Amino acid sequence: MDGKKEFTHFNSEGRAKMVDVSEKDQTFRQATACGKVYLNRETYELVVSKGMKKGDVLQVAQVAGIMGAKKTSEIIPMCHPIMLMGVDIEFQLNDEENSIKILGTTKCKGETGVEMEALTAVSVAALTIYDMCKAIQKDIVIDEIYLLEKIGGKSGHYHKGEI
Repeated sequence: MDGKKEFTHFNSEGRAKMVDVSEKDQTFRQATACGKVYLNRETYELVVSKGMKKGDVLQVAQVAGIMGAKKTSEIIPMCHPIMLMGVDIEFQLNDEENSIKILGTTKCKGETGVEMEALTAVSVAALTIYDMCKAIQKDIVIDEIYLLEKIGGKSGHYHKGEI
């Protein structure tokens, strides 16, 4: 192979395909992704005080993130449907920068990883915060979405330092 990594996402005609994971062993896998939502002071205070007219923003975003993780294979074309064993969303509030850091952790026992499910959970939670706050603020920023850590599988443990 001349030291180059073989791409497994293409068939013999060079078209995209879903990777065959049927020969892989089932192992425990876990992934954590994170992202941030930046609000202005007024919007941030309404979220924290649960004063938004649409309801408790973080409670709704928590459920939306979990639902997003469960639907990942339906919206990412080559993503395998997997049996999630757990999904958790955590919010870290930063009063100084009026931001909400979202951490999404997904777990399974399977042949393929759960990174895309963690990233989707964070993305959907962030989009839900945006949706619930857009009547008050239009210039909300969603930023810094990335894979923080993955455990398990052939490639082993990965951890990215904080940005």
